[in-house]
Amino acid sequence: MTARLFADALVAVHFAFIAFVLAGGLLAARRRGWALVHVPAVAWAAWTEFTATVCPLTPWENSLRAAAGEAGYSGGFVEHYVIPLIYPEALTARTQLALGIGLVALNAAIYAFAWRSRRGRWMEHAGRQTPRST
Repeated sequence: MTARLFADALVAVHFAFIAFVLAGGLLAARRRGWALVHVPAVAWAAWTEFTATVCPLTPWENSLRAAAGEAGYSGGFVEHYVIPLIYPEALTARTQLALGIGLVALNAAIYAFAWRSRRGRWMEHAGRQTPRST
């Protein structure tokens, strides 16, 4: 029972990580400190997609499921939980590449928007503080 609860909690953590990777740039746009955590998370997620690497949480979840007397699954977390939600067909290398590119592009757009927005506010603020010549 305990192993199953931990396995289910690990799935929740995994989903939360994916949500953070996808939308954490919005947090970083509000507070720059989030970027220190978000950028490495995006890099890790993109790397796992580009290289078809299995996240270490997946084997951990499978071992917890086995300890609970349940069957684990082959492949990675994304293939087992996320892809069936997004794509009903089997995950291919091409799909994984597209997911990785989409992930990087989405976050690059968020950071570009945040940088431009923050830069514009800074320039506006700096302009108000400049002494006027008479």
